[in-house]
Amino acid sequence: MAEHPAKPVLLTGASGALGRSLATYLGGLGWPLRLTDIAPFPGALPGGAAFTAVDLNDGVALLRLAEGCGTILHLGGMATAQPFEDVLGPNIRGVYHVYEAARRERARVVFASSNHSIGFHERATVLDADCGFRPDSFYGLSKAYGELMGRLYWDKHGVENVNIRIGSCFPEPVDERMLATWLSYADFNRLMERCTLAGPIGHSVVWGASANARMTWWRRDQRTRVGWTPQDSADPFAGQLAGKTSGDPVTERYQGGGYCAAEYSRDAPSAADLFKD
Repeated sequence: MAEHPAKPVLLTGASGALGRSLATYLGGLGWPLRLTDIAPFPGALPGGAAFTAVDLNDGVALLRLAEGCGTILHLGGMATAQPFEDVLGPNIRGVYHVYEAARRERARVVFASSNHSIGFHERATVLDADCGFRPDSFYGLSKAYGELMGRLYWDKHGVENVNIRIGSCFPEPVDERMLATWLSYADFNRLMERCTLAGPIGHSVVWGASANARMTWWRRDQRTRVGWTPQDSADPFAGQLAGKTSGDPVTERYQGGGYCAAEYSRDAPSAADLFKD
């Protein structure tokens, strides 16, 4: 019999691709779900789920929706690189509203962070979860902010949180970079399940990637606290994707890929003119 959380679970960003996959998975386990997004939920709701449209800028509405919840799975917000003003409301103000709701309800937060919070680390660098932030976009900057919000709310208020630095979560990997960064939907869903059900976790960071043989960029994290081991792998796609790269030197140098190259205005990077810091 599947394990169930003691209290309802609030899922933000429920109408997006990952939100729909997760809602279907958790609904299939019989979990009591409160789903929210600024956009309507497409299709039929999973069993045991209720949907309420909420803008993350509306802190009062989010507080009301979170009443009685034990976990907030926070996938909501701008999900791609966008101008600062577009990111500001949902990704900066919104994550504050999520943490205020969690503080009031004594709820756990599971935050969908991103590899783009550390995207300007070079691919030759192996990172542990306590590495420095090097965001590659305003989107990546907002994810670093969200992780630091979790650090603050754990240290100051005891709000437990897990920050999932998602690599590339798609149905299948589509290029050579994703042979390292790919996270299957199934591994993602199981990770979110374990983050909800795990015992004490404090403030934790987990690299969100499947068991990929080429995953040599990211190393130590706190996945043992939540009891998660990825089961899928990008390795079966290696033959068809080998050599499928962008050809752009900035994209191919940094872990954040194309997000680093977008609007890049420095001279082309070289070993001579970039500091290893």
